[in-house]
Amino acid sequence: MTSRRGLALVVLGALCWGAGGLSGALLGGEASLGAGAVAAYRLLGGGIAVLVGVALVEAVRPRGRLRVASRAAWGRVAAVAALIAVFQATYFQAVYLVGVAVATLVTLGSAPVIVAGAQAVRRRRLPAAHVLVAIACAVVGLVLLVVVDQQREDTEPGTAVGQGASAVGPISLDATVLAGVGLALAAALAFATLVVVNRRPVAGMGPLVMTGVSFTVGGVLLVPFAAFVGGFGVPSTGLGWWWLAFLALVPTALAYALYFTGLPAAGATPAALAALLEPLAAALLAVVVLGERLGPAGWCGAMLLVIAVVLARPRPGGSPTMVLGPRAARGHNHAPARAGDEPWE
Repeated sequence: MTSRRGLALVVLGALCWGAGGLSGALLGGEASLGAGAVAAYRLLGGGIAVLVGVALVEAVRPRGRLRVASRAAWGRVAAVAALIAVFQATYFQAVYLVGVAVATLVTLGSAPVIVAGAQAVRRRRLPAAHVLVAIACAVVGLVLLVVVDQQREDTEPGTAVGQGASAVGPISLDATVLAGVGLALAAALAFATLVVVNRRPVAGMGPLVMTGVSFTVGGVLLVPFAAFVGGFGVPSTGLGWWWLAFLALVPTALAYALYFTGLPAAGATPAALAALLEPLAAALLAVVVLGERLGPAGWCGAMLLVIAVVLARPRPGGSPTMVLGPRAARGHNHAPARAGDEPWE
């Protein structure tokens, strides 16, 4: 798979995530489920949906797709299951404590920085200038879209300031806020680790099977957490089951299948930055479906997020140095750089 195709899959996956907030909220309201239960259903439903899809394809064209054929593959399943469960649990608890805007800003704004920092430490060199500019654009764009534009909406005539969980007003640094920010940072670390762990394929298992098995196990891990924090019920209406199915299929099964399939080719830092398209897609979906509107700050933020993804796009083949390493540029015929290196970052 080419790096550009990998980035395209990652971007499509991130855009699909944008429907997760709306469908999750509608599922919680229709079925009277807490955030923990919605997160558990999301992972369970998404994981099972991916496995059913792979099984159907395997029934038509048998190729051993459902096999987990190595110890490393089982290790990857365990790692991804634990990380995705931690990510969901800490993020939704952060939302409960400090609101959607602050939790989203801290989690998604920190994740690319953590990934770029980890890559810099691994390579013992700073990220390229265009990657640093992309991260700066992404953070500023996220602030404009998630915080500034939301403040404008919540202070318009006829709207009470502070109305809704996503509003950001003056925040005092009490224990609740510190705990919420800490949980959001934990969610960012879990997501960043998830990206770094999956930057390379694992032998003995395809990305779709890895997603299906890991998410199913992660959903099972979240069930006790959901029961503890708010109860774990079952939808009692057809509409509730519809929203559960949509949440499992589109912003979970399809989104993560696309994301993890494209991630190794796209590279860790571009993939982490592409995840910032989730709040952009959610905002545009709210404009289309709920009749909300973006102000000038929101549209500027949206443009900066797109610019960040474009700036950090993979750039293989730009020069002999990028493809073969610095010695090749001096005329030495050496082997290509190590597998897994991402010189565009």
